Amino acid sequence: MTKLPEAEALLPKLAAQLKARVTPATAMIGLHTGGAWLAERLHPLLGLKEPLGFMDIAFYRDDYAKEGLKHDPKRTRIPFEVEGRDLLLVDDVLYTGRTVRAAMNELFDYGRPRSISLVVLVDRGGRQLPIAAQYCGAQLEVPAGMRLRLKRAADGKLSLELERAG
Repeated sequence: MTKLPEAEALLPKLAAQLKARVTPATAMIGLHTGGAWLAERLHPLLGLKEPLGFMDIAFYRDDYAKEGLKHDPKRTRIPFEVEGRDLLLVDDVLYTGRTVRAAMNELFDYGRPRSISLVVLVDRGGRQLPIAAQYCGAQLEVPAGMRLRLKRAADGKLSLELERAG
């Protein structure tokens, strides 16, 4: 059985990595759902001036129709100007890279950021696209046929769980 890291213990490590990166031009966007939860925790730790943004990238995924994903455009909320901004794009688990590709496609609909850095809690490998996280809490090998999920308890505590891919 794969030993999972404690999600809560990874947060301070990620925040420490990011602190040196923060400038007045830095803003953060969390990807629904797990990335949004992670961004909600990291944003105040970094003292960012811009409000936190959120994105629902389901419609931008290349497997949108195949997966039967549900897109709710009201869940995308970017309350700052993207143009010329240094963006921290936050997701929970980096796997194939398709979610990140979709997020970048959507971001450019809002403007051209100066830079985009990917922040993930866990990189589980298995990339299908040439995408890498600049900031990562942990790297983990996940057994074939399993999915790594970030869960949030009622009290806001984050945890990682393995489940059968379906």
